[in-house]
Amino acid sequence: MEDNSALKLQDRIVHLVDDDADLRHALKQSLELEGLSVVCHSSADDVGDLPLRSLYGVVVSDIRMPGIDGLTLMRRILGIDPTMPVVLITGHGDVQMAVEAMRAGAYDFIEKPFAANRLFSVVERALEKRRLVLENRSLRNALEGSDDLSSRLVGRNPAIQRLRAQISAVADTDADVLITGETGTGKEVVARALHDFGPRSKGNFVAINCAALPADIFESELFGHEAGAFTGAQKLRIGKLEHANGGTVFLDEIESMPIDLQAKLLRAIEERSIERLGSNRQVALNVRFVAATKADLNNNPAFRTDLYYRLNVITLEIPALRARRDDIPLLFFHLAREARARYRREIPDIPPHIEAGLLAHDWPGNVRELRNVADRFVLGMWAGFGADPDQSLEIGTGSLSERMDAFERDVIRAEISRNGGALKPTYENLGVSRKGLYEKMRRLGISSGDSDDGS
Repeated sequence: MEDNSALKLQDRIVHLVDDDADLRHALKQSLELEGLSVVCHSSADDVGDLPLRSLYGVVVSDIRMPGIDGLTLMRRILGIDPTMPVVLITGHGDVQMAVEAMRAGAYDFIEKPFAANRLFSVVERALEKRRLVLENRSLRNALEGSDDLSSRLVGRNPAIQRLRAQISAVADTDADVLITGETGTGKEVVARALHDFGPRSKGNFVAINCAALPADIFESELFGHEAGAFTGAQKLRIGKLEHANGGTVFLDEIESMPIDLQAKLLRAIEERSIERLGSNRQVALNVRFVAATKADLNNNPAFRTDLYYRLNVITLEIPALRARRDDIPLLFFHLAREARARYRREIPDIPPHIEAGLLAHDWPGNVRELRNVADRFVLGMWAGFGADPDQSLEIGTGSLSERMDAFERDVIRAEISRNGGALKPTYENLGVSRKGLYEKMRRLGISSGDSDDGS
């Protein structure tokens, strides 16, 4: 199906099937007053022609009808799309039949007579389940249809699209690159993409974490040494820069490099040659330098200005995850798929409260943190964003109605926060009418300034 990332109100359709014209009219009127679109059918004959796989809707059908009855209709619908919600309306004598239908896949059944708000409540829950199914399908389609670069740097946000375009533009050059971004945003992923999509892809990709190397062996690790160059140097060692000949050197956390080695690195970059420790012979380097930092090197007294400008031929900036919240569901599903492959577990359904929590969270650890959450989710070990990750998910107390109100309040507040307080994208993303959102906010005591934490 087509992109389903922003399902619209007009797509939320209830297909109402009943041979009783008066009941059809009454139910249609009550559902439309709640902001839903309703299409009535006097028989089940034409329901099978609906585009069921892509339909953002729910089928509500009476069981006893002339011709094709509700159970037969349900079986036909579920044969085309087993995830389509089908709600059955039953008379007193049909209850046992309806229970059997539930076991066969019906979403719910409602016994006559019933209040109109009872049907609306069931339909709303069914539509929410349907939305999640369609969004998951859309995410799968987006991931399966993406090119290799899009599968590495997942997202539709303009900032991530711009980053992919920049990588494509410079990957086939030898220009040195400086990658900036917060911890966990994926700087090494970008560096590897520059390597893999360029002419050096058959050469070595040598990653050096400048913060992890002890200062006393840093120089030897980078430049190598001759036998006897210092105590303990019993044989020739090829340094990492020389090992990368024909490929790419990735200097991660370069702001941590000792300042006395920065001058030697600058010379190696400028001359594309090195001297091993204990040697006077120049060794030519045919490498591309890619450096990464989470710090502002231009205003860092511990970092040489001339090295900064030499590395800063091209700068690629990776946005923080909180700056592209619209990508979180797609990225989470992508990471969950990777976790499924690693752990050989199926991906559980993503219920609304988890999606709301993902969108509302600040993500200080960025994509790395999201990956950890996806792993725990697939393993069935994620309990939310509480201080103690081993705590059970808080589901509230009180009656079912009170718990549902609390959950609905959290979802609306999270969506308002995600949209910076703007209500138009809020009711569009939640798939309700403007009037419907305002009524819910009034009933639940939510103001337009509310966020997910109630502030």
